Amino acid sequence: MSTTASHASGAPVAPHRTRPTAGDRAVNVVAHTVLGIWTLLVLLPLLWMIYTSFKSSQEILTSPFGLPETMRWDNYTRAWQEARIGDYLLNTVIVVGSALVLVMVLGAMCSYVLARFEFRGSRAIYYMLIAGLTFPIFLAVIPLFFVLKGMGLIGHGPLGLVGVILSYVAFALPFTVFFLYSFFRSLPEEISEAAAIDGAGDFRTFFQVMLPMAWPGIVSVAIFNFLGLWNQYLLPLVLNTDRGNYVLAQGLVNLQAQQGYRTDWGGMFASVVITVIPVLAVYVIFQRQLQAGVSPSTDK
Repeated sequence: MSTTASHASGAPVAPHRTRPTAGDRAVNVVAHTVLGIWTLLVLLPLLWMIYTSFKSSQEILTSPFGLPETMRWDNYTRAWQEARIGDYLLNTVIVVGSALVLVMVLGAMCSYVLARFEFRGSRAIYYMLIAGLTFPIFLAVIPLFFVLKGMGLIGHGPLGLVGVILSYVAFALPFTVFFLYSFFRSLPEEISEAAAIDGAGDFRTFFQVMLPMAWPGIVSVAIFNFLGLWNQYLLPLVLNTDRGNYVLAQGLVNLQAQQGYRTDWGGMFASVVITVIPVLAVYVIFQRQLQAGVSPSTDK
């Protein structure tokens, strides 16, 4: 009677919830256990690296897992000045920032055209770009070196960084197009038609209408590209031959090689922390946008 009365009165009825079975509880326990172990495997080395960066070299060698007796902030000073981590960080920001802007602009425009316009050869262009994802990077570095050298983009000065930037863009573009293609493909056709009726051209429709609607995908692929480019080592190792243009990956390897002749492990760990901080900051700031971009939308 009460259920019938509530239906008749139009009052909301709480959804019926089934009790979890023993199998569901077992799956939850196993899943939480695995995730807890994975969390420890990720966090414990990170925490160890951070507090080790405040220890002296003697403390690191005699008590590698112990807490620092005093906070050695001078490790960061030596890493920034003597080890030139500040210069390497600046070069990395210039290279990754420039490459990220270029690849996002070109990738968004390319994926939009391939997803929204039908023309002869569009599918072939798309599949050729996707084929770039299967091409191992180490097979291309030697031919790429001679191509860029012939263009004068390898060597001393700013042109050396230009060659690295263009290489970053070329290798990040296929993934960007592949990721954004589905976003632009899923956008309603009526939106672009309404913009055309209002007098908007193709460029205005793309930048003012379609691009904001694909913003979750733009942010997600930008974060993925940032992580991949920031941690890139093989391309700058082969193409960035000027020591003054070294990026962080090259600087850390060079600093690690010097530990055979000088024992400044505190400065070494401080340099690693400086390298990791931008990646952690980007993920913490944009984690909601990243989850929204890779999760299916539940909006009706």
